[in-house]
Amino acid sequence: MRIGVTSQNFKTITGHAGKSRRFIIFESDDKGEVVETDRLDLPKSMSIHETLPSSPHPLDELDVLVSQSGGGGFQRKMQTRGVQLVLTSASDPLEAAMALASGEQLPPAEIADGHHHDHGDGGVCCGGGGGHEHNHGGGGGCCGH
Repeated sequence: MRIGVTSQNFKTITGHAGKSRRFIIFESDDKGEVVETDRLDLPKSMSIHETLPSSPHPLDELDVLVSQSGGGGFQRKMQTRGVQLVLTSASDPLEAAMALASGEQLPPAEIADGHHHDHGDGGVCCGGGGGHEHNHGGGGGCCGH
C-alpha cells in the first residue's frame, strides 16, 4: 500500500490538500511494516488545484492520501485519479500511515465550525460514497459546503 501525507513542513500532517505541494510518501508491505520512501516538494504548478485532470501527476501512484482538510473538488479529483482521500485530525504522518496500514481508523477531521465528521468509514470525509451533502451554515470545512 502506498500512502501519501500532505505535509508542508515535512513534520506534521497539514491541510489545504488541493494546494499542497509537499508530501511524505510511505509504503507498507503485506506484514504491515511501514517505511518512508520519498518526499515530494513540487512546484506550485504541480498542486492538484493547478493540474489538469487529464495530466499525469505523482500522486496518481498512491492508494491513499491523508490530509487534515480538502474540499469537495479535491475529493472528486482524487477519486478520478483512483486515490482514496482520508481527512483526519491526526498530526503525526508516520503514526497515521501505520494505523492505515494495519486497518485502523484515523480520528475524523476537525470541521471549521468545530464539530467532527464521523461517517464510520475510516475518517474519509466527503468520499464515503453516500453522495450526500452537508450544510455547515457557510462554514466551509472539509466538504467545501
